[in-house]
Amino acid sequence: MQVSETANEGRLKVRREELLSAAATIFFEQGYAATRIDDIIERTGGSKRNIYSEFGNKEGLFAAIISEQASRALSALTIDNVAGQSLEEILLDFGHRLIDIYMSPALLGVYRIAITEFARFPELVRRFYALGPGRAAATLADVLEAAKARGDIRVDDCIMAGDHFVGMIRGNMHLHVMLGLREPPDARERRQFVASVVELFLNGMRFGEPART
Repeated sequence: MQVSETANEGRLKVRREELLSAAATIFFEQGYAATRIDDIIERTGGSKRNIYSEFGNKEGLFAAIISEQASRALSALTIDNVAGQSLEEILLDFGHRLIDIYMSPALLGVYRIAITEFARFPELVRRFYALGPGRAAATLADVLEAAKARGDIRVDDCIMAGDHFVGMIRGNMHLHVMLGLREPPDARERRQFVASVVELFLNGMRFGEPART
């Protein structure tokens, strides 16, 4: 009995994930207003009754998609096992994960629809920001505070510094991709871009004091 119930729960979980994934694709392609529940059923199968039973209505389904994407982004925005790593190594690893998240089709879709639907779902969009980009800056700020305590860096506001780093990773490249002005960068370009951001973040652009003669 227990095995049967567990198997059924597993199937329901897989079915829910498939539904959310397909619905997300349609929302991101067509926008919230133009998407109909019938469009989602046509692509995923099932029935309106099942969708309304699970999510309440189209708004509930959309909210579940945003929460799901925020949770996935959050799961990748941890900084663990930093012992033995330099700050540069930590920033490079974190930067690579950030750019992969920002350039993923799902997150690009969330950003695009969040911009157009903020007035309709202000609290939902705020929650996504808090769990995604906002959490990224806060997570990094903790690492910077530890580096500051060790004397590795000199910075007055680690929270602001973390926000600067996240903003640099996102940058105009993310905007260009969001607007469809270019394709997402490939792995090589991402590595080069993150390395450039980390170097600039740690060393700045100021020339050293001229040598005295």
